[in-house]
Amino acid sequence: MEKPFNIIVLATGNGTNLGAIIDAKNEGHLQSVEILGVISNKSAVGALKKAEDYGCPAKFIGAANKTREEYDQELIDYICELEAQTNQKVDLICLIGYMRILSPKFIQQFPRKIINVHPALLPSYGGPGMLGDYIHEAVLANNDSETGMTIHYVDEGVDTGEIILQTRVPVELGDTVETLRHKVQSQEKLGYVKVLEDFSAAH
Repeated sequence: MEKPFNIIVLATGNGTNLGAIIDAKNEGHLQSVEILGVISNKSAVGALKKAEDYGCPAKFIGAANKTREEYDQELIDYICELEAQTNQKVDLICLIGYMRILSPKFIQQFPRKIINVHPALLPSYGGPGMLGDYIHEAVLANNDSETGMTIHYVDEGVDTGEIILQTRVPVELGDTVETLRHKVQSQEKLGYVKVLEDFSAAH
């Protein structure tokens, strides 16, 4: 049996790319990838429901009245708890629509073990406040001929980590924020599965 490649998913919203990972596993791909747990800073979100339906631990950790460092320490403690419960080590932490900036403490705890997907061709449209539909609106406002998605390592900057994979899509006449979101999300799903395939194969 292949050595498992263990991931933790941090998500804030619907977990679209988590769904793609689960679908890939259910279809017989990513067989060595194990989802040790899904953690969200929002309760009752689609990502937690997807995790519950799949049968892996789904944990809401609220952020109210906590500093970023205090919150991230709770994340670290829970991840360590999952490792202890499963007798497994986390190989990769996957940010999937995670709407929090991680503290340096968290990043230093898991060096080069955290990746994120961003709905633009970084370094364009990166940095604080550049999220989701704001990016697609900016791409249309600037009459860009292409957009896309980037999967990158997370470092102590915002969207500044080393790029792992980029996929480009054309911006066509008649495109709207909604059509761009759909095009980019389609590439995000494929890209996340490909990156996990490559990482787990090299594990």
